[in-house]
Formats: sequence, structure tokens, C-alpha cells
Amino acid sequence: MPQRTFEGFGGLSLAADIYGQEDDPCVLLIPSAGQSRETWRAAAESLAATGRYVVSVDLRGHGGSARPEDGRYDLDAYVGDLSAILAQLSSRPVIVGASLGGWIAMTVLGEGGPDLASGLVLVDSPPHMEPDKARQVGATLRRYAETSDDIGFDPRSVAGMNLPAVEERLAKAAVALKLPTLVIRGANSELSTRESVQELTASIAEAEAVEIENAGHLVAIDQADAFNAVLLEFLERRIPRDPPEYQAGSDSRTLRDALGCFATGVTVVTAVDDAGTPVGLTANSFTSVSLDPELLLVCLAKTASSLSVFEETEHFAVNVLHIGQQPVSNRFAMKGEDRFAETDCETWSTGVPIIKRSLASFECRKYAMHDGGDHVILIGSVDRVRLEPRRDPLLYFRGKYRRLHFA
Repeated sequence: MPQRTFEGFGGLSLAADIYGQEDDPCVLLIPSAGQSRETWRAAAESLAATGRYVVSVDLRGHGGSARPEDGRYDLDAYVGDLSAILAQLSSRPVIVGASLGGWIAMTVLGEGGPDLASGLVLVDSPPHMEPDKARQVGATLRRYAETSDDIGFDPRSVAGMNLPAVEERLAKAAVALKLPTLVIRGANSELSTRESVQELTASIAEAEAVEIENAGHLVAIDQADAFNAVLLEFLERRIPRDPPEYQAGSDSRTLRDALGCFATGVTVVTAVDDAGTPVGLTANSFTSVSLDPELLLVCLAKTASSLSVFEETEHFAVNVLHIGQQPVSNRFAMKGEDRFAETDCETWSTGVPIIKRSLASFECRKYAMHDGGDHVILIGSVDRVRLEPRRDPLLYFRGKYRRLHFA
């Protein structure tokens, strides 16, 4: 089968097997300590047969992956590896992690942002493992490492982690997860309990749990057919292979999701009413229109309380926000708040508020207004511009703030 080498944390080489076609939705399989990517073979073949592109990777120091010279097998090193792998994939995968693999995935997605993946499957991976059983597993791996010539993993990798510190970190990461998540436990597992799985599931916003009978800690091997059936059912239901479609008059949520696939910047549009009171609101429907004459447009919701001011005023400003101005965006998107009290502004020739240190600010004369359904299209003729070339934009994509990723 095809193989691929990823560059992990510190440049470490990480080996992976590839199943299926790269254009298909991606699933990334991460084994636990003492295991190799071979653990996932049955699941990988099943996923590929149903139209998924599967990447099954070895942890550092395991299987075909390199062994770090510095002997680092702490959680941060594993987290660095997974973060590096995700940056090298061409799409956001569903991550399936077993025990340690699940811990790594939880940490990356909970601390670095759940939007790095499209879904998460945690296999026997609650933050709280039964301490005595965990120590027994560690002792077994160490004895195996001491008595076998070909163990398939670096003996240094079983030195153990600070479980109390890891537990606390994982518990915090789990609460931050906001993506479709499935928690799987083998009913006979000695490393986790039904209660610990229920606690984990309750802490994740979009999680559900399944317990597979007659399976232990190695549930993907003990009951491969049952495990594969549960995994495939979850994927087809929550992260389906076929993309959703919208037809006029059907579910508007699908249309909103499709429109949200176009990444935009974030702006705050400002003006002054007849009494000299500043008004402003957050808008991401903004674009250039013409360079000759110099025109731009922004779309304002007809439900905006300040719309009448923009309809009557002759001047307005568009302030394009940078990554440090997310609080400004939130402030001008909320109702019932003195938006300008905590915003550092200045005025130019027209008296319209200009938000200082924005990525770019455009002072405009009203050129035209047009009806745009539930929005009004406001076109401005640009009189003055100031920009900050040393900053990066605050982005909005699929309903959430984003930042630029530099390859």
C-alpha cells in the first residue's frame, strides 16, 4: 500500500500508511502507546472501501516513525507532531485516536482550535484512566521492552507521563471542543469506566458515546466489525461523505453554510447622526467596486438599529480589522453597549469616527444606496485611506474568526 512520511515536531520523520483516494474526505488514525499503525488496518480498509481517504500514522518512536534523539515522549512533543501533520494535509480530517492518540487529538483541538479537524472519535480516551490499571499496562510494556529484541517501539516511550497534570489539561481541552465527537469504549476495558466515559461525553458540546460489548481496551481489534460499523455510522450521519446541497426554498441553514465558505475580512462601519452621536456596526459583506472612480461597498442589515443614520448621512467610514481587534468586532456586533466608550477613535475631515490602528480605514462620501433583499447595499466614494501594512487581517470563515496560515 502507499506510504507517506510526515515531518513532525523538531523535524522528526513520522511514517504513515495511505488508503483510498486523496480527493475523498480524510480520516486520520492515531494509535496509542505501544501500538503501531497496523492496529488500524481493518478500520482503515473499511473506511477506504466506503469512500474515505485514510491516513494511518505511527506515533514518534513507534513502528516506522523515527526515535527522537532527545528522548522526548511528553504530551507536548506528541501535540507538536499532530499539529505538524495537520498542517501538511490538504483538508481537515476526522481524527480517530485510541487512548494516548485520543489524548493528543483532544489537546491539539481543544487548545489549538477545534476547526483544525472536521470531527473527532475518541477510543477509550477519557482524561481519567484507572490509575492502577494504567500502571499495570505501563509495567507490562516495560517488561516487554526489556525481554524482547524486536518490540516495535522505543523503550524510552513507556517512561510514563505525569498523569494528574495530563488529566487536568485534558479536562480543560475537552470543554473547549465544539465539533462532532464520538466517544467509544469497549465494555470490558480495564483502563476506563463507564462513568469516566459519561463524564467526558458530558463535557464536550457535540459528543455522543457508544459502548461496544465483548471488547476490551483494544476495541478496534477485539470487535473489529462492530467497531467499524459504529465508526462508519457516525461518519455518515455527522460528517457525511456526500456534501449537503441547497435548493431554493429549502433549509436556509445550508445556504448560510455555503455562503460562509467564502472567507472574508471583518470591518466596522461608522457614521455620525444629526445630533453628532457616533454609530457603528460590524459587517463582513465588504468589497472594492471600482478604481476609476474609487468606489467600495458594504452591505448593512435592514434590521440594524443604526440603518436610518446611514440612509441619511453623506459620509461614513469602513475600518478593516486586524487579528488583534477581535474584541472590537464583538463589541460592535452586540446590542445595548456603548461601543465607542472603549474604542480608541479619531476623526478626519468629515467628523466620522475612524478606529485607530485598524488594518485599513476608508473615509467615504455616499455614492449610492440600493435594495439588497434583507440588506441595503451602501456604495461609497473613497476620499481618504490609511493602512497598516505590518499587521495581518482578522478573518471570518464558516461562522468563526480565523487567522492567516502561512505555509
